Amino acid sequence: MELVRGSTKNLQLLSELLLNFSLNSERNAKPVEALSTGAFERLSTLSARDLEDLRRVTMTNHVILRSFAPLRQLLEAEGNAEAAKWIAAAMQEETARIDHALGFLKQICSALEERGCLVTVIKSLDHWPDLGSDLDLYTDADAARIVEGMHACFGAKLADRSWGDRLANKWNFVVPGLPELVEVHVGRLGQTGEQTAVTRSLSARTRMAEVRGHLFRVPAPEDRIVISTLQRMYRHFYIRLCDIVDNARLLDEHLVDFGYLQSLGSAAGLWEGIATYLRIISEYVRACRGTGVPLTSAVSGAAKFGTDQVRFRRDFLRVSILPHSLNLYASELMSLLLKGELRNSFRLSLLPGLATAAALEQKITGSDKGIW
Repeated sequence: MELVRGSTKNLQLLSELLLNFSLNSERNAKPVEALSTGAFERLSTLSARDLEDLRRVTMTNHVILRSFAPLRQLLEAEGNAEAAKWIAAAMQEETARIDHALGFLKQICSALEERGCLVTVIKSLDHWPDLGSDLDLYTDADAARIVEGMHACFGAKLADRSWGDRLANKWNFVVPGLPELVEVHVGRLGQTGEQTAVTRSLSARTRMAEVRGHLFRVPAPEDRIVISTLQRMYRHFYIRLCDIVDNARLLDEHLVDFGYLQSLGSAAGLWEGIATYLRIISEYVRACRGTGVPLTSAVSGAAKFGTDQVRFRRDFLRVSILPHSLNLYASELMSLLLKGELRNSFRLSLLPGLATAAALEQKITGSDKGIW
């Protein structure tokens, strides 16, 4: 996959900062030593407009703090005090947003658990020290109790639920004073809520993580990878830079039990998608820093394709729906059918029709929000 081509230059610069410096800060390398000639040249010619564009890309990819920290050091070293000051101000603004959101997130988790609704923070804290644009929770509790608790404790209102939301068994809440939506997944995961094999053990395998003095219940590393795969390879069909960095760190630090990951992925009919996702991540990391992340032969053998089938478009790494995502969908559906999970199979079988309706809605109205 080519990283340098027109508008991809910003992606190359950010990727090298993240994967050579931020991800490997223990090597005590200076940021400038981590950059290729092309990325360094990009740095030396950054204009005010370029900085704004970099900020936009880092925000949509949830990597602003992790990439801007070494970028600020580089700009200071190059004597570009004005740009470094601009970067520092952008980081301060994002830090304030995150601190505000974290305070709410802790209150929400505590309030729901006090009402007997155990919740796990999924996806949002995977990007730390960055934070996602929504606050995502998973629970096995009754949905009515969640809705009642959010309303009683925070005056939260339910956002309009799309067809996809209803199938996926998730609720979005608008909380007064909190710019981010709170998205609660209840008992199911997947675009159509077809995944219960994953959720059967998710809550039991959580662990506590301390973030800025707050304790949150978060998924085990293997569950994090499965949830990330579901979101990227089976729902959105694009990969953010944060997904690469988040999962590469788990793999670099040898935190993943590959035997359990394969067992869980196979039970859910997702193993091929998981293996493919990890191969893409490893190959992308290798392209940026010279070495990939450690994968097992089982992962390499099950992966269907790598970065040669991924393209950078509209700020993300895009996975082709035809034929690649369609093949993964068919494999998941066949697995559910063979396991006799008829209700989950029926849910998943609705996905093509839902996708078609979303595409039509997008073409007619410019938004697919009522569908997805």
